[in-house]
Amino acid sequence: MELICKNSNLMGNFVVSILISLILLFNFNPAFSFDFAPEVGDTAPNFHLEGFNKNIKTKKIWELSDFKGKWLVMYFYPKDFTAGCTLEAKGFSELKSDFSKYNAEIIGISADNQDSHESFCSEKSINYTLLSDPEGIISDKYGSWIPPFSDRNTFLISPKGEISYRWISVLPINHAKEVLNVLKKKV
Repeated sequence: MELICKNSNLMGNFVVSILISLILLFNFNPAFSFDFAPEVGDTAPNFHLEGFNKNIKTKKIWELSDFKGKWLVMYFYPKDFTAGCTLEAKGFSELKSDFSKYNAEIIGISADNQDSHESFCSEKSINYTLLSDPEGIISDKYGSWIPPFSDRNTFLISPKGEISYRWISVLPINHAKEVLNVLKKKV
């Protein structure tokens, strides 16, 4: 009986070793296996979120319909003031006038509250809207929620309200330029 148990354990270890080898051989990327983000061509999920824009201080709530008839760059990011998020946010700020030439608005969404967004916009000269999604409800609709933070995903939404392009688990460096280049081809 003891010999059978040892053989079973060896067989189990062998099977696990084979599976791991196959995963590595085929360069399996688990990030893509859990992609619940809307697909290109899907209607963009609606949102109703509080936020901050230093140029429109009286507005407190934003919805997808606020951007009807315009291109919308909607990016999700983990946290205000972190190195990668600051790099990404400043990249979009620097190119905001270029995006405007193509009838595009930019919004960033994270779990941070409005006070954090206001400080972030003021200290880092962010010149577009940042929205607060503290419970991750909208982030989750866009496949961008890894509690307690939003994952770094970006969506280009057409003037008709459809997902026109998407970037999943992006790197922040030069990302704004990458998005602008795709927008130019779409317009």
